[in-house]
Amino acid sequence: MPQAISNLIRRFSTLNAGLEHWLTPLFDLGIRLYVANVFWSSGLVKISDWGSTLALFEYEYHVPVLPPHLAAYLAASGELGLSVLLVLGLAGRFGAAGLFVVNLVAVLSYPDLSDLGRADHLLWGVLLLVALLHGPGRLSVDYWLLRWLNRDNHKTP
Repeated sequence: MPQAISNLIRRFSTLNAGLEHWLTPLFDLGIRLYVANVFWSSGLVKISDWGSTLALFEYEYHVPVLPPHLAAYLAASGELGLSVLLVLGLAGRFGAAGLFVVNLVAVLSYPDLSDLGRADHLLWGVLLLVALLHGPGRLSVDYWLLRWLNRDNHKTP
């Protein structure tokens, strides 16, 4: 292989390693912050006027299987609690999976969702799947906990 091609491949490899080391963790964090903000904001709206929230779940949203009041409590607590987990990257895959379910139930329960609303929920669902399947990344509590646990497990007695 000519030296010029070998040098080019080496440079691309170095660039790829740099991207993976610096940009990927920032991208993972950006996804988590963006999606968590959407659900956190929705949860805050729900608890800011609980009477309206209960009325919406009673008459507007048609959550399958669950009674409306229970669905309202689960939605608000899920949006708030799971958003915190997602931001911190603490049980990050669990937080992403839980918000994915909340997102899916929201789409299924609101029959008058506009095309733009469906597109937003699709985006959020895909981003949550990235966090679920890829994990929360290096800028997360999960990552640091695993490093700490692995460090302690590799100590010799």
